Amino acid sequence: MSTAMTFGQKQFIPTPPDKGSFPLDHEGACKKTMVQYMKCLYTNNSKNSLCRDEAQAYLGCRMDHGLMAKEEWSKLGFQDKEAELDEKTK
Repeated sequence: MSTAMTFGQKQFIPTPPDKGSFPLDHEGACKKTMVQYMKCLYTNNSKNSLCRDEAQAYLGCRMDHGLMAKEEWSKLGFQDKEAELDEKTK
């Protein structure tokens, strides 16, 4: 009976998100920066705008360790930080 119900239905094939928490950091390569970010959120009552430096460090760690695709900082919401880095390198 169960085969009759699924006959003719399309099979769902999941796709991973473009951006997100995949792949997971099973080896803990970025655990230290993640904990610093979480502590910052805790001490600042979850106001993430006060933890931008910690967030950037965490995302940078993930990019450096191949846990997410390398992106320009401006695409991740750090336009002001990218301008500061450009000024420092000149």
